[in-house]
Amino acid sequence: MSVAFLYPGQGAQILGMLHQLPDRAGATWTLQEASQVLGRDVLTLDTEQALSSTAPVQLALFVSGVAATRIMLAQGVEPDVVVGLSVGAFAAAVAAGALAFKDGLNLVKLRAELMEKAYPKGYGLAAVVGLSETHLSQIVSEFNQPASPVFVGNLNAPTQFVIAGSDSGIEAVLNRAKNEGARSAKRLEVSVPSHCVLLQSVADELTSRIAKIEIKTPKAIYVSNRRARVLRDPDGIREDLATNIAYPVRWHDATTVAYERGVRFFLELPPGHTLTDLASTAFPDARSIALSQMQIDSAVKLIKRQARYLAANGIKPVGRPASLMVVLSLARRVEQLRSARC
Repeated sequence: MSVAFLYPGQGAQILGMLHQLPDRAGATWTLQEASQVLGRDVLTLDTEQALSSTAPVQLALFVSGVAATRIMLAQGVEPDVVVGLSVGAFAAAVAAGALAFKDGLNLVKLRAELMEKAYPKGYGLAAVVGLSETHLSQIVSEFNQPASPVFVGNLNAPTQFVIAGSDSGIEAVLNRAKNEGARSAKRLEVSVPSHCVLLQSVADELTSRIAKIEIKTPKAIYVSNRRARVLRDPDGIREDLATNIAYPVRWHDATTVAYERGVRFFLELPPGHTLTDLASTAFPDARSIALSQMQIDSAVKLIKRQARYLAANGIKPVGRPASLMVVLSLARRVEQLRSARC
């Protein structure tokens, strides 16, 4: 069985998220290191006032993801695959051993500050559920005007999307989407227009800054949330981290790549459970859990128990590209073994 660690992006933040991290050495060490690098107590990043700004939100999400990863690693659970949504890609890169935590802190801080500076007000994100990609794209194209830009930003599932842009453009799209059958169409608590061409200047500045930072060959499979493909080359990961903010997130496609690589256990690092819900719907034969909804020790036992079961029956984790036939063959083999034991 292959295990994927999933890292959420902005919008998953909750009040007190860093204070809710388990009292384990991995978390304590991470919080102390982050405070030293940033020159401030990181436990001030998850207050109600702090979470009203993009920079504290992104830093808190990054620190939370890395802290939870270190806890899992200390328990002997390592990811075979890592996938991060938006700013979650930085935590994924740290988990894969490609990016140093210190460098990630500085990059995430710069990224968020540039985003806030570029669009301090009048812009944001909204979620639309229940329309096809083609249908929503047509609506967005109709209302996307120079004076009120709006774009499709995230493709989270076949009928679940995030749009980005100006307040006026977003409202126009939401109203039309509701009238044309969307089950849900509402604003998100994000004040910047992420993952569209409006943030190209931020991507350009990050590209310049990250060129001086060491990126290593990942130890785990790193899946790009922008291109929805595996990146092994350090320069490819460098480009992905720097530029994904100016391109749509193809989350469903990215997790499908992980599934086709043999992942049958999706573990969402805190905070939140949205990515778990998406994985559960997309891959019903895989197990998907959110660490924020389960005790650390229980999650560790669950992962190790499933790994032992597959190992005992000669089913090895898939560490290279797997065709659909291979995936289906593994699934059938598991069911046969279960039936034989009953």
